[in-house]
Amino acid sequence: MSALLALAGRSLVAGALALVFAPGLPAQSAAPIADNSFLIEEAYNQEAGVVQHIGTFARADGGGSWTSTLTQEWPLGGQRHQVGFTLPVAHADPEGTGLGDLALNYRYQLAGAGDAPLYVAPRLSLLLPTGGEEEGRGRGSLGLQLNLPASYVLAPAVATHWNAGATLGTDEATLDLNLGASVVWHLRPSFNLLVEAVWLSEEPAGAAREESVFLNPGVRWAHDFAGGLQVVPGVAYTIGLGPSAGDDGLFLYLSFEHPFAGPTQ
Repeated sequence: MSALLALAGRSLVAGALALVFAPGLPAQSAAPIADNSFLIEEAYNQEAGVVQHIGTFARADGGGSWTSTLTQEWPLGGQRHQVGFTLPVAHADPEGTGLGDLALNYRYQLAGAGDAPLYVAPRLSLLLPTGGEEEGRGRGSLGLQLNLPASYVLAPAVATHWNAGATLGTDEATLDLNLGASVVWHLRPSFNLLVEAVWLSEEPAGAAREESVFLNPGVRWAHDFAGGLQVVPGVAYTIGLGPSAGDDGLFLYLSFEHPFAGPTQ
C-alpha cells in the first residue's frame, strides 16, 4: 500500500511538471485557478450554475491510517449563497474503516465579486454524529462549526488565503479552534505552487486540550474540457511541526467543477 501511494504521488508530480515545462502545450486559460487550497478554504463561492465536487486523501507516514473526504458545493441561485456537504471516511488499525461526522455547510459571500482583490465568505456547518465516537471517528453529538475564510490577491500571480474558526460540541460543550493561511503562486494560470500552515487546538470530551501545527507545501494544476468541465488534481506533503513533529504524510486532492441545469440570477 505504501509503495502504491508513493508511486501515485510521484506520478502526480511528474504530470504536473510535464504540464508546466513540456513544449507545444495548448494555450492556457487567462483566468488563474480559483479553487480550494488543500487544508485551507479559499473564499470564492461557486458561480451561478456551477457545481464543484472535491475529494481528498491523506495518509500518514509509517502506518496504515488514512482519512478521505468528499465535498460538494452548490450555488443557491447566484454566488452570494452556497450550500453543500462534507462526508469524511477514516481508517485506523485495529478499529477499521468507517464514516466520520457528516457536515452540512452554508456559505455567504460577504465580500468580493469579479476582479475584486478581497473576498470573504463565512461558513456555518452543522455536524451530524454519523461517526463512531469509540473508534475516534466522531464526537458522538451534534456540533456547530463557524469558519471565516478570506482571500486577498497580493499581485497578479500571488494570492493569499486566511482562515479562522471554531467548532462547538453540544454534548459536553467542547470547543475546538483553528487558524490557517496559504500562499498560492500562479506560476501559470493553470499551474500553481502553494504552501499552507495550519494550527489546531482540540478539546476532546473528558480529556486535556491538544494542539497541532502543520505545514503543507504542494502543487495543483487544471485541465479544461469542452462543456465547461474543469478538473484540478493536486498533491502535497504534510509536515508536522512543534507538538506535531513526526506526524508527516502524503496528501492528494482532486476537484471536478462543471455547469449544471438550475435557476440562476
